[in-house]
Amino acid sequence: MANKYEMFSVHVTEVEQATPLIKRFTLAREDGAPMPAFTGGSHVIVQMQGADGSQFSNAYSLMSDPRDTRSYQIGVRLEEQSKGGSAFMHQQVEVGTQLTISSPNNLFALDPSAGRHVLIAGGIGITPFLAQLHELEGGATDYELHYAFRAPEHGAFQAQLASGPHADNTHFYIDSLDRKLDLAALCASLADDAHLYVCGPKPLIDAVIATAAKAGIADQRVHWEQFAAAPVTGAAFTVVLAQSGIELQVEEGMTILQAIEKSKAAKVECLCREGVCGTCETAILEGEAEHFDQYLSDEEKASQQSMMLCVSRARSARLVLDL
Repeated sequence: MANKYEMFSVHVTEVEQATPLIKRFTLAREDGAPMPAFTGGSHVIVQMQGADGSQFSNAYSLMSDPRDTRSYQIGVRLEEQSKGGSAFMHQQVEVGTQLTISSPNNLFALDPSAGRHVLIAGGIGITPFLAQLHELEGGATDYELHYAFRAPEHGAFQAQLASGPHADNTHFYIDSLDRKLDLAALCASLADDAHLYVCGPKPLIDAVIATAAKAGIADQRVHWEQFAAAPVTGAAFTVVLAQSGIELQVEEGMTILQAIEKSKAAKVECLCREGVCGTCETAILEGEAEHFDQYLSDEEKASQQSMMLCVSRARSARLVLDL
């Protein structure tokens, strides 16, 4: 699939330690030209290259004001199970560092049909909502933000939210102080025209989806985003590359993309490796995929016409791909 992203060079103009584990990076073009326009909920792919030749590519939500395109801001959490990208950003990137980023793409936009926006953030999941709050400020649609985090020191941008124009619409939940978010009560009180949005750790996203379903909230009113590769679980299966006839065994704990790269059987472009950029979308000729990406719509996933090789797996024992 052709790369539909514009890639361009930026440099880091500011680095802020927001919490012990989260840094905020401000990015701008070297020539001072404006960055591409974006909307709240958008992400960019950030490509990093180490001095030793190592390369990393991660998706990060834009958290700055969409009305100000002089620069972008992203928030990066240092992940314990980092594939290398978050560690690189925290340990190697400083003011003046050059990075390559993609033009923005939005898989998590506010739904214009909603009568009320109910935003639920967990930890670093606050970042896309910060850009959306700029869009909601002074608008006609009501909104509320529910922000949960482990302890006071891990509440990134809490002071900014508590003292800014969104203070009256924002609610904080802090695990260490036994202030818990009651999802059941929140979903039960949801108006018929309200939409739920959740971003954060997978357990929080799963809980919101399950609680909303139990409360009878239609799927199309629940929106979620998580930048993390789906856990690679499930039995091994066979992938056939139709153009060459090569058969590959994809073991448990391995992605299709990794199996292809390891065998050098075909060249597949993938910017994000997290199921959000769409660049590794590949047509399915035989078999069915177990979809774990966030790029395809539910209808596209059900059609079994294509899949994202970086995160999705086979539902059948054998999968034939147009590669």
